[in-house]
Amino acid sequence: MDPQNVERVLLRPEIAGLAAYAQGRVPAEDGFKLSSNENPFHPLPGVLDAVRAKTALNRYPDGAALALRDRLAERFGVGTAEVHLGAGSVALLAQLISAAAGPGDEVLYAWRSFEAYPGLVTVAGASSVTVPLLPDARHDLDGMVAAITDRTRAIIVCTPNNPTGPIVTAAEFERFMEQVPSDRLVLLDEAYVEFVTDPGHVDGRALIGRYPNLIVLRTFSKAYGLAGLRIGYAVGPERLLNAARATAIPMSVTDTAQAAALASLEREDELLERVAVIAERRGRLRDGLLAQGWDVPQAQGNFVWLPTGEHTPYCADVFFDAGLAVRGFAPYGIRVGVGEEESVDAVLKTAETLVETLRKLPAGERLG
Repeated sequence: MDPQNVERVLLRPEIAGLAAYAQGRVPAEDGFKLSSNENPFHPLPGVLDAVRAKTALNRYPDGAALALRDRLAERFGVGTAEVHLGAGSVALLAQLISAAAGPGDEVLYAWRSFEAYPGLVTVAGASSVTVPLLPDARHDLDGMVAAITDRTRAIIVCTPNNPTGPIVTAAEFERFMEQVPSDRLVLLDEAYVEFVTDPGHVDGRALIGRYPNLIVLRTFSKAYGLAGLRIGYAVGPERLLNAARATAIPMSVTDTAQAAALASLEREDELLERVAVIAERRGRLRDGLLAQGWDVPQAQGNFVWLPTGEHTPYCADVFFDAGLAVRGFAPYGIRVGVGEEESVDAVLKTAETLVETLRKLPAGERLG
């Protein structure tokens, strides 16, 4: 095929220039994959049994997903129509952004935050407006309010913030919502909420029904360990979720994912015991890094953040060579997932060598 002919095919220029979402690196077989914020525990046996029971792979899934939506509606104290499922919370974000914003519109969020946000906005045809994080890597909610314009159609708040880790408090979010115009969609992205141990954090579950413009997004990928099955959910006003349903790819949530999510909810106590283990590892990891001299923000997800700045590519490669796949976000820093118990000491050992290297570096000199 003539490459010149391919180049003539018309594409949206902003899409042609948009890099596809890139997964985290995968280490050698004896290493640790800490680049994708995955749960290191395998699903519980009962969850695996529920997945194995779904053998009609030649049939389309139950697009209505009433059993799971009913269960989640009961948990949140809402009607079934006020729950919507998607192939991971990122799919729900895509649907809601597309439902609210298009060419000429703006979507507002903090930066640095979840790396998928800019691409989702671009695909919708809208423009991103970003507000830098505060020096302690937290959301600048006052700055976000100040950035709202007549063109703003959606605002995303990620808590705990991925990839830096801090939460938005309940008091901060309530004050924020009081200032946001009630006709602008607010998406509260709580993908990591189950890992939070700070009692002051905002909890979307307590806000349902209070604001006509708020949708809460959660996922089974992280705490529940179902990342490979791709299932998340949104809770909010029926009218807003109907708009998301209109933009969704039909039947994109499989029966196996639905069954696994239901089984996970039935075994939630056991799963949350594992979450507590991960939170304890996170605390030890952060404490160890702080003792080495790293400036690690408050960590409330299943990851910690190293502000490696312009040295990020070099530092990420050093981790990788040590058998630790981490996620580098140049020129900001490195996100290190909390993985297997054995990975904690391995991360600390490598991080200690790096912090010593960075200390000895002459001002202005760049590694790598």
